[in-house]
Amino acid sequence: MAALWRNRYAQRNQRMGRSVIRELLKFTMQPDIISFAGGLPAPEVFPLAEVQEAACRVLAERGAAALQYGPTEGYQPLREFICHQMYGYGVKAEPGNVVITSGSQQALDLIGKLLINAGDRVLVEEPTYLGALQAWNAYQAEYATVTSDDCGLRTDLLEEGLRVGPKFMYVLPNFQNPAGTTLPLDRRLELVRLSHKYGIPIVEDDPYGALRYEGEHVSPVLALDADFQTAEGLAGRGFEEGNVIYLGTFSKTLAPGLRLGWVAAPVEVIEQLVMVKQGADLHTSSLDQMLAYEIVKDGFLDQHIRIIRQLYGERRDVMLSSLARHFPAECSWTHPEGGLFLWARAPEWLDTAELLKEAVKRKVAYVPGFAFYPNPTHGRNAMRLNFSNAQPAQIEEGIRRLGVLLKETIDARPFVENIL
Repeated sequence: MAALWRNRYAQRNQRMGRSVIRELLKFTMQPDIISFAGGLPAPEVFPLAEVQEAACRVLAERGAAALQYGPTEGYQPLREFICHQMYGYGVKAEPGNVVITSGSQQALDLIGKLLINAGDRVLVEEPTYLGALQAWNAYQAEYATVTSDDCGLRTDLLEEGLRVGPKFMYVLPNFQNPAGTTLPLDRRLELVRLSHKYGIPIVEDDPYGALRYEGEHVSPVLALDADFQTAEGLAGRGFEEGNVIYLGTFSKTLAPGLRLGWVAAPVEVIEQLVMVKQGADLHTSSLDQMLAYEIVKDGFLDQHIRIIRQLYGERRDVMLSSLARHFPAECSWTHPEGGLFLWARAPEWLDTAELLKEAVKRKVAYVPGFAFYPNPTHGRNAMRLNFSNAQPAQIEEGIRRLGVLLKETIDARPFVENIL
C-alpha cells in the first residue's frame, strides 16, 4: 500500500510556505523581463579569476584537507580573518566567538532551532526580512511587531512590544532588507538600553553593512552593546556576556554561491549553536571555506568591496533618479545609503500583489510588500525594488514601465468609483 505522505508531515510544516521571492525568480529570470525582484548581486563583479586561481592553489597545497571533513566551528584561519574584519567595526571577538555557517540563512535556521519553542514570540520590525520569517515559521514562532519609518525601527514604540516578553528581537540596522533603511546611532543606543532593561537579547543581521555608498559608518549594535556594559559597569569582557548575536555573510561581498556566513556571539551561545549545527550538516564545506580564505587573506576583499560600492552606488542613483522622473506624485520611496534595495509605496488602497500580475505582462517585476510582514494583510501597497542586478538602461526602462502602470491604475480609480 502506498504511503499517504500528507498524513505523515510534522505539524510545524503547516506554518511553512514557499518563498514569494524564490517563486517569482522562476519566471522573472526570463531574459525579456526586467526584474527588480531578487536580491541578487551583480554577476559582473564576481571574482571569477581570483576564485579560479585560489582553487588551484588550495587543491595543489591542501587538497586532501579541503576535501575532508572539518570542525563544526569552521576553518580556523577564516574565523580569525572574520575576527580581524569585525575589529575594524569596533567588535572585539576571538575565534571562539565565531561559528561558520552555510550562508547566513542557515544561521537564522540554527537560531530558530536553538531559541524558539512553539508559540514563542519574536519581536521584529515591520517590514522585515522574509527569509527570517520563513525560517522561524518552521519552529512555530509567533511575532510581536514594531512599526518602522524611513529611519528604520521606531524605538520610541519598542517598549510596548518588549512588555509582551518576546524571546528575542530581530533587527537589520544597516540598509535593511526590504526597506533599505539605516538605523541611526541614537536609535541603536536606545535599542541596546531597552534590551538590558528588559533582559531580552538582540539578533543583529548585517549582510549589507560593508556596502555603504554615502553617509558615515554607524557602529554595529554588537559593539554598542559591549560599550553599554562597560559604561554601566555590567561586564568587562566585551560582548562575551552581552545581549547580542551577530550574523554576517560573504554572499554580498564575495559570492553567494559559496554559501558562507557566520555567527558571532558569546562562547556559551556558540557552543550551543555548534551542537545544533552538528545535527544539521556536521560542518560547512571545507573546500568553500579554504577557497574563501585563500581569496581574502591578502587584502583582496577590501579592494573588491570598493569596486562593488562604486557599481551598486551608481545603480542606486539611476533608480532614484528614475523614480523621481517616472513614478506618480502619489507614490513615495526610501533613499538607501547602501545595500541592495529600496522600498516604494503606492496609495494605501492600491494592492501591489494584484498589480504585479499586470506588471509581469509588461515585462517588469518586483516583490509585493505583503511578503515582508508576519501578517500578510499589511504592506499591501508597497513593493521592494532591487537595484544591484540590472544594468542602468534596464533600471530606467523598468521603472518607466512601472511608473506608467501605477499612473494608469491611480488615474482609473475615480472613473471606476463614479460608475459604481
